[in-house]
Amino acid sequence: MALRINDVVPNLKIQTDQGEINLHDWIDHDWAIIFSHPKDFTPVCTTEFGAVAQLADEWAKRGTKVLGVSVDGVEDHVKWKQDIKAVGGADPGFPIAADTGLEISKAFDMLPADYYLPGNRTPADSQTVRTVFIIGPDKKLKLSMTYPMNVGRNFAEVLRALDGLQTAAKENVATPANWVPGMDVVVPVAVSDEDAIAKYGSIDKKLPYLRMAKLPG
Repeated sequence: MALRINDVVPNLKIQTDQGEINLHDWIDHDWAIIFSHPKDFTPVCTTEFGAVAQLADEWAKRGTKVLGVSVDGVEDHVKWKQDIKAVGGADPGFPIAADTGLEISKAFDMLPADYYLPGNRTPADSQTVRTVFIIGPDKKLKLSMTYPMNVGRNFAEVLRALDGLQTAAKENVATPANWVPGMDVVVPVAVSDEDAIAKYGSIDKKLPYLRMAKLPG
């Protein structure tokens, strides 16, 4: 069965290049991003992991941990991180899971339950393992995005989506298309005009069901 938004993510024991972790314990009370890829030493994924490394301060600012997932082993991860640092210009200090038995890939519904990796495989054999998961402190899936192998993931968008999720959770609002921090937010339909004005000072009523407001501060 597919892992859906607001499902509690599987609690797995995961071997990484930084040692074994228990996923729920590792998340603790933080936000978490898990991003997967089909194979180490592949061109697009090397640029992506470099981009994630460059954003280390931004993840930390948002109280967010990052976990890479690969179906290669720990030794390959350690070697590959040298290439990631060389290309990205930043140290990839986040752990990378060694999902050689596909436990994570299957538990997170990236591969069929009966899938196995052939000998001498290529990235095409596990190409569906290119997904981003954002998980809340409640261990529930908040967002997922899946990309093909030939389109590099936009981690500025992942960061923007994380900001939207954290703002929505903290302020009990929604965010409109193309929202970035500082822009007006959407007042929930369940909140009356009177209560919204009391909370936000004023509202911009574009439609009976679409009301915008500025967050305090």
